Amino acid sequence: MRTCGILLPVSSLPSPYGIGCFSAEAYEFVDQLARAGQTYWQILPLGPTGYGDSPYQSFSAYAGNPYFIDLDALAQEGLLDQAEYDSLDFGQDERQVDYAKLYENRFPILKRAFLRADVEKDEEFQSFCREQSFWLEDYSLYMAVKRHFDGKGWDAWDEDIRLRRPDAMERYRALCAEEMQFYRFLQYEFAKQWRRLKAYANARGVKIIGDIPIYVAFDSSDSWAQPELFQFDEERRPRGVAGCPPDAFSADGQLWGNPLYDWDYHEKTGFAWWISRLEHCFRLYDVVRIDHFRGFDEYYAIPYGARTAQSGGWKKGPGMKLFDALHAHFGEVPIIAEDLGYLTDSVLKLLQDSGYPGMKVMEFAFDSREAGDYMPYNYTHNCVVYTGTHDNQTLAAWYDELTPEDRQLASEYLSLGDCSTSERVWAFIRLTLGTVADTAVVPMQDYLCLGAQARMNQPSTLGKNWRWRMRRGEFTNELAGRIRRVAEVYGRI
Repeated sequence: MRTCGILLPVSSLPSPYGIGCFSAEAYEFVDQLARAGQTYWQILPLGPTGYGDSPYQSFSAYAGNPYFIDLDALAQEGLLDQAEYDSLDFGQDERQVDYAKLYENRFPILKRAFLRADVEKDEEFQSFCREQSFWLEDYSLYMAVKRHFDGKGWDAWDEDIRLRRPDAMERYRALCAEEMQFYRFLQYEFAKQWRRLKAYANARGVKIIGDIPIYVAFDSSDSWAQPELFQFDEERRPRGVAGCPPDAFSADGQLWGNPLYDWDYHEKTGFAWWISRLEHCFRLYDVVRIDHFRGFDEYYAIPYGARTAQSGGWKKGPGMKLFDALHAHFGEVPIIAEDLGYLTDSVLKLLQDSGYPGMKVMEFAFDSREAGDYMPYNYTHNCVVYTGTHDNQTLAAWYDELTPEDRQLASEYLSLGDCSTSERVWAFIRLTLGTVADTAVVPMQDYLCLGAQARMNQPSTLGKNWRWRMRRGEFTNELAGRIRRVAEVYGRI
């Protein structure tokens, strides 16, 4: 079955409160997706963001981002008065998320809602806490203690609680009891609101493609609460950290800094943590995209403390042992493997053996540093093709930034001639939807024909990423109709 979808992070939705959230605008976006004949809404990871505001560096592999909680929904529950938050400064630029102002103003108003909620008498809340206790207790304690230590990561805490000594754990649970309950409340509201939005989307024929990072952040409840999962020394410091080697896009490589898994330990447990994580994901999403799939074949290990990724090296990952365990537990499940970048024969074999669809990026087809397998005539059915991803430039800006030789190839391939930017963008969209790939996904920025200012992320940079937002009213009925028609033309409805 040929299908298509749109990539738009929740944070990029319009809303009056500084960041996209599970508000009325999210439901309006779903309505437009349905009107446009789309099968999928692809999002970025939903976790609470840490350093650099990246959704791929989250405080938890399980928790949801409190910024996405809809304040209007809390007002409807009687927990807030709209006047209490209408006057707050969440940022003045409707095109950009201001994370500093969000951090300053979001949590106090959420705390006010919590203090009015009387959660001790709420049976649904108590039931949620019991069901999610396997991760929620460690997460709520982690965030409460983190606040106690002025936001520092757990590696900078006092040794007794850093090493989770029983007397310290008991002492901090008592000291931070109310703050822990606040963080439980945030997760309860997040889960309740997300379930409602997902059910609305599913009822209108729209499925959610979720996204999970292969790694967890070092500054996370996961690495603090379960150090045995990772390559830590006796003092629970990383022996090595994750990243990518130097390539044509980055001379120093990418130093992500995530702790590396102790795959021998995971194998001994039957990959129990991964099974638990995926079970949680399939409650949140209809399809799961796993970032950096090649890390399951071989992972790039960088010595802890290195300033760049240049000194790293490749080490063997779990391979099919992990996916055999997942298959034995789940059976056939919809997973997308993010297999971009340099792929060795062993990675290609792992992808084939897993049966998961990989990814193709149309922009790479006309980049002489990539090309090859990304040319449309080399695609297979079992893949998901994108014009670009959250890590790529928008189509409009990408074409302008091509070398003269690459631009000439792209122009000849599509017979572009002398056309406008929007005509050129739509030519690449049609090329993408016209491929044999079973699924085609286009970022919302490309359908809007936006330039470089709408780029979501530029890897290996800090300070200006993850901020772009769509304006309310931009996804018009006229645009939805045009998107639907091109999907119909290429048999994707």
